[in-house]
Amino acid sequence: MELKWLLCVTLLALGILAVQAHDMDEDNDADDVVDIEDDLDDGIEEVEESKSETSSPPPAPKVTYRPPVPTGEVYFAESFDKGTLDGWILSRAKKDDTDDEIAKYDGKWEVQDMKETKLPGDKGLVMVTRAKHHAISSKLSKPFVFDTKPLIIQYEVNFQNGIECGGAYVKLLSKTPELNLDQFHDKTPYTIMFGPDKCGEDYKLHFIFRHKNPKTGKYEEKHAKRPDADLKTYFTDKKTHLYTLVLNPDNSFEILVDQTVVNSGNLLNDMSPPVNPPREIEDPNDQKPEDWDERPKIPDPDAVKPDDWDEDAPAKIADENAVKPEGWLDDEPEYVADPDAEKPEDWDEDMDGEWEAPQIANPKCETAPGCGAWQRPMIDNPNYKGKWKPPMIDNVNYQGIWKPRKIPNPDFFEDLEPFKMTPFSAVGLELWSMTSDIFFDNFIICTERAVADDWASDGWGLKKAADGAAEPGVVGQMMAAAEERPWLWVVYILTVALPVFLVVLFCCSGKKQPSAAEYKKTDAPQPDVVDDEKEEEKDRGEKEEEEEEEDANEEKLGSDADLGSASQEEEEEEEEEDRKPASEEEETVNRSPRNRKPRKD
Repeated sequence: MELKWLLCVTLLALGILAVQAHDMDEDNDADDVVDIEDDLDDGIEEVEESKSETSSPPPAPKVTYRPPVPTGEVYFAESFDKGTLDGWILSRAKKDDTDDEIAKYDGKWEVQDMKETKLPGDKGLVMVTRAKHHAISSKLSKPFVFDTKPLIIQYEVNFQNGIECGGAYVKLLSKTPELNLDQFHDKTPYTIMFGPDKCGEDYKLHFIFRHKNPKTGKYEEKHAKRPDADLKTYFTDKKTHLYTLVLNPDNSFEILVDQTVVNSGNLLNDMSPPVNPPREIEDPNDQKPEDWDERPKIPDPDAVKPDDWDEDAPAKIADENAVKPEGWLDDEPEYVADPDAEKPEDWDEDMDGEWEAPQIANPKCETAPGCGAWQRPMIDNPNYKGKWKPPMIDNVNYQGIWKPRKIPNPDFFEDLEPFKMTPFSAVGLELWSMTSDIFFDNFIICTERAVADDWASDGWGLKKAADGAAEPGVVGQMMAAAEERPWLWVVYILTVALPVFLVVLFCCSGKKQPSAAEYKKTDAPQPDVVDDEKEEEKDRGEKEEEEEEEDANEEKLGSDADLGSASQEEEEEEEEEDRKPASEEEETVNRSPRNRKPRKD
């Protein structure tokens, strides 16, 4: 266990040392830059160039940009790859009810490359200035009429500098005789407004359409429900995102970001306020009767306050069992004047009044239980009941919550085809933003989903492919992040190396059995050998008994035998002497552990 904790501490120390070493390298690099002589600059540049040539990673695959071309019928398509604003009209209008200094639509628009583009040659419309009113618009090739075909509007947005407060939505301007793009402003009638908008921490993706009341002829804005998806990333990651709105003749709609649906619904059911008003409304002239009783509970009129109920009893009383602690200094105040304080030299008693030394805690009270007049502590009064109130009972006269009666809605109408909106003939951007350099690109308005997908693949798809080719792999991103934030090395060690080492340590380490050599050093019996030794001793004893019986039998046979001559006896004695050493050697060999026979169970 101590080894495991030592390993953990060691890994943590290595992480800290890595961070410190990284910081020291940065400091040394900074000092070297300051101390390098001018005559060494050329040599260092050559070394760095050669180092970069040898250590640089292989170049990323190159993505070649080609301007997208519509693959079908479109009402509007703009990629800005001509590098000009041909076909677009800058507004010269002024906002109503606004100071002249900020009422003008004098925000600047330009066609530019993206700041950090990975796709050279791909240009877009850039809202260059900030904190100004911007308005620009362009005519469609022909007005769009809502009939039996879907409406698809799609375009790209990149918040190159992030976004503080502002929008990047597009307006489809209604076809009216009064439409003048030169005077395009916030009050210009539109049919649909669609796109991202943000202020504070409120991230929105608008889909608003203006619905015409068939009874009054007035227009009312209808807002789609808020999407459940988290939209924050689209505003903060400084990447190009593709926004798509699909409206179908059956009144269904889909909102997509980067070709992923983030919101969907139906114009009849998922707009606020609803397209169609309610059939009935509350009668505005109906009034609640004076005797209408809305109280579900009332005080019990038959209840009587108990005689022993004391409403005047206090909630807290002094603890009569409390005793003043010994050593309490009754005559000493808790605070005394600071004896070391001195009146400031610039103190003017006429202006500042009589000077008094500031109060400090009485030093005599530091060692005492307390100072000043002792008072008994307060405790809860067991006899306290508070003000008496009668219990509540069900109201037998309860009539429920009154509501005015319903009457037919005089303004009721039913429009079952809200898809058939006002035709539009132009597309425009009318925006205010506190952030500059918002990038727009690849607008398309069409009726076929395949045409919009092909357009997206040739535009936004190439941007995505170029960004993916230029981005490093996961390991490269982790290394780059650690270079910027050295403390991440500790995180990497703790989250990657430490678990691996712990798994190896816990899985491969177990209770170690002592080796045979250690037993030889300590003369301690080995656990598995104790039983074997007992069995061997038993076998050895039985064998010795058998040998003794054989020797006795041989001696008996020798004494009973009638030997013919003394020479034969001498030869037999010599043979016995020769035989005995051999038997002793054989017995010694048999007793050796190497030649022990395996025990038979």
